[in-house]
Amino acid sequence: MDTLRVATYNIHKGVQGVGLARRLEIHNLGHAIEQLDADIVCLQEVRKLNRQGERRFSRWPQQPQADFLCPEGYCAVYETNAYTRHGEHGNALLSRWPVVRHRHEDMSDHRFEQRGLLHVELEVAHRPVHAIVVHLGLIKGSRVRQIAQLGDFIAREVPPDEPLVVAGDFNDWGTRLRDAMNAMGLADLQGRRTPTYPSRLPLTQLDFVYARHLKPVSLTVPRGRIWGRMSDHLPLVAELAVE
Repeated sequence: MDTLRVATYNIHKGVQGVGLARRLEIHNLGHAIEQLDADIVCLQEVRKLNRQGERRFSRWPQQPQADFLCPEGYCAVYETNAYTRHGEHGNALLSRWPVVRHRHEDMSDHRFEQRGLLHVELEVAHRPVHAIVVHLGLIKGSRVRQIAQLGDFIAREVPPDEPLVVAGDFNDWGTRLRDAMNAMGLADLQGRRTPTYPSRLPLTQLDFVYARHLKPVSLTVPRGRIWGRMSDHLPLVAELAVE
């Protein structure tokens, strides 16, 4: 295997719009994720259950969203970050390759935001590859502390000689966290803007794919009217060369 294709996508809990205009997009998202044809799909804002959504939408899936979105032949891993009055949501990872083990760590920085990371160890072409899915906080200070916590987690849980991908919604306006990620030996593809937010008129990149012992080769964002309707973010797709 020469390359690994990794996508990250904040799916906005499978629902778009406000008030009476709210619409269910989870079925379209399922088709969209299949079209990405990624080896690893890192998802944020994934609902395990939501009783309000079940009551409002007649086509609300009976399965948790991670399982519903999982393409045939893939494995789905989900962990809850946030508990709400109507249910719970968190991060998920869909993998074309076998899952060896997974773990979750709470990254909540204050009581108003529930955040976490999902760490999944995969067996890719008979070698271990680690993937961490993150959704960082809205406050700058929270993100700085969460990146420090991420560094401690990697040092503790990921062998330094094994390939690692860290992907997700970093809420990083202006790529201010890049230096801290680079200091951990994690690199992304630089040199051109790849805006992912807001999806209808993307102005900035909030979503990133960083890698260690995997070389970033290309970075793409799907374009077109349908992609702007399914979530407030666009998916980001990275091709990584296996070293």
